[in-house]
Amino acid sequence: MSPHRRAVNLATLLTQTARRVPGGDAVVRGERRINWSTLDGGVSALAAELTARGLRPGDCVLVHSVNEIELVQTLFAVWRAGGVVAPTNARSTPGDIAVIARVCRPALVVCHDADRGHAAAVADTVGPLRGEPLWIAGTGPDAVATVAPLDGTGPPVPDSAVRNGDPAWYFFTSGTSGSPKCAVLTHDQMGFVVTNHIADLMPGLSAADASLVLAPLSHGAGVHLLPQVARGARTVLPTAAGLDPAQAWELVERERVSNMFTVPTILKKLAEHPDAGTRDHTSLRHVVYAGAPMYAADQEHARAVLGDVLVQYYGLGEVTGNITVLGPDEHDRPAPDGIEFGTCGRVRTGMQVVLRDPDGMQTAPGEPGEVCVAGPAVCHGYLDNDEANAAAFRDGWFHTGDIGVFDEHGYLFLTGRISDMYISGGSNVHPRDVEEKLVAHPGVGEVAVLGMPHPSWGEVGVAVWAPADGHEPGESDLREWLEPRIARYKLPRHYVRWPELPRSGYGKIVKRTIRDRLLGQGWTDGGPGSPS
Repeated sequence: MSPHRRAVNLATLLTQTARRVPGGDAVVRGERRINWSTLDGGVSALAAELTARGLRPGDCVLVHSVNEIELVQTLFAVWRAGGVVAPTNARSTPGDIAVIARVCRPALVVCHDADRGHAAAVADTVGPLRGEPLWIAGTGPDAVATVAPLDGTGPPVPDSAVRNGDPAWYFFTSGTSGSPKCAVLTHDQMGFVVTNHIADLMPGLSAADASLVLAPLSHGAGVHLLPQVARGARTVLPTAAGLDPAQAWELVERERVSNMFTVPTILKKLAEHPDAGTRDHTSLRHVVYAGAPMYAADQEHARAVLGDVLVQYYGLGEVTGNITVLGPDEHDRPAPDGIEFGTCGRVRTGMQVVLRDPDGMQTAPGEPGEVCVAGPAVCHGYLDNDEANAAAFRDGWFHTGDIGVFDEHGYLFLTGRISDMYISGGSNVHPRDVEEKLVAHPGVGEVAVLGMPHPSWGEVGVAVWAPADGHEPGESDLREWLEPRIARYKLPRHYVRWPELPRSGYGKIVKRTIRDRLLGQGWTDGGPGSPS
């Protein structure tokens, strides 16, 4: 087979939809409603401008913005022009952006007008760019709205030719365990992902649907956007600067939203908000959540409030989310003996997942092993990172670093991460089981359990927790709650109360940051220092 076979440019998703349903709503934000024809024309105009500013096929464009209509326009314009997008989280600092720019070496920058310092950090890091930055939500000659207005005018620009293996998206990890790595997502790989998302996560998706965006388009929500474009479903962007559950439920009711992409922290806040019980959300069919395990107590509450509309998927950025799926009718699946939390689902269509022991042997059902993945959704590799590639891609499999157990029917139960496991007094402890039981306490809002150094035991368990609203349990309450529910060797030695736990820009609790903070507060002789 020729390695130079033609692939389908991701921008073609928009090209085809704009031809099929030109007058349908494509993106809605506040009072603005942009139809498919207008969006397609604006994408062509911006693609032409990027090319005029020096963008060449295969060049990287770093894109930094909060969720805006012009961000959607920019992503497709870069692809149409033959470039590679490197979207960054809007919460990133200029220093964070400099680290990312050093890896992906962008030729151009498209940046939100409020974050001009971020664009300057890119130029300071990589040197002169091919052209001046373009500004989202800006004014003047270098504003996206000036050079590529969404007004339905401008000549069409064809989608650039791409080949199998050509990069489309430099997808940066969230950096929860160290410096971010850049997974290379290709046009052909992403074509499979789009098809798989429609088949496994949102069956029946069509131009009659509407999708609410509640997470950064720079990450999983951006991938979730692509199936909406492919099927002609409109995308609804809130105007709030951060998560506003009241506005979210108002939009669900007004726009008859049928699907949304969330992470567990967002879903928990939505389900606990009073408007979830008063607004009409009967249009919802698929509330997709991913990015981190969702504790059973939170999952059960969300189902009680929203009904059987939850769709969980498990996947890393390197596999573009395509490892397992748990549909609305599968959330009550029982766990194997010894596991007291739910499954993350069955293997995604067209993918293969095996569990391997430390010697590389495949484990049997009921036996734990590292989750290893193969299939068309696995990324091309890490950009210019031989060490990371060697560690992650071994024996033809992508190694996730997650530990799991299959039941006899092929449903996967995640028990923890290799990096999270700690050894206390010679016993291996996987924190997730402890966390599940602690968060079930009515006074615990969120918790992270990790191992910290101890002179005698090697490591001891530390439960860092934040209280639920209106509750304030003491350490003795938490100990008494846990003792009858878990083996003694798993019981945390210390319980540290913080007002809230640190999270990444994508909503994950960051244990590395918690560990660093505990050390910074004076962790000595196996005990915590004073909180700061």
